[in-house]
Amino acid sequence: MKICPKCSETYADDNLNFCLNDGELLQQTDDAPPTMILDAPRVTNQTNWQQYQAPSGEAPASWQNPAQSVQNPPPGLQNFGQSKDQTLPTVALVLGILSLLVICCYGGFPLGLAAIVTGFLGMKNADANPTRYGGRGMAIAGMVLGVISLISSVVFIFVAILAN
Repeated sequence: MKICPKCSETYADDNLNFCLNDGELLQQTDDAPPTMILDAPRVTNQTNWQQYQAPSGEAPASWQNPAQSVQNPPPGLQNFGQSKDQTLPTVALVLGILSLLVICCYGGFPLGLAAIVTGFLGMKNADANPTRYGGRGMAIAGMVLGVISLISSVVFIFVAILAN
């Protein structure tokens, strides 16, 4: 039940918020349940929480290992901040691409050979120690491009010799 403080009109409809006579804001009557006031929360010492002992003599399960979240990071973040060495595979891929670009200038042969060697070394490192080295796919791509360039350079040189 609501009552208008200005004209003292009472309304049984709890959905009304304003008086229909004068537009004053309606107030809830005393038949509503009283507001409960709680005591203030107790003060705790936040600095000595590690020294707390449960009544049974054992620490609560959530306090067994406070550093657990640091030792066991959430899934997907295990390798965060740790990057694998991909230098040789990157060099092999760059050399393989460059060797394809300079096939016609007789530069494909040495660059292709260098791409094959560095790609092989990069793949060997990635297979031997996968936690430290990465880029196995780049190493294979550099080796493939180096082989294509090497074969194309040999064919190009052979055709150039026969043309004379």
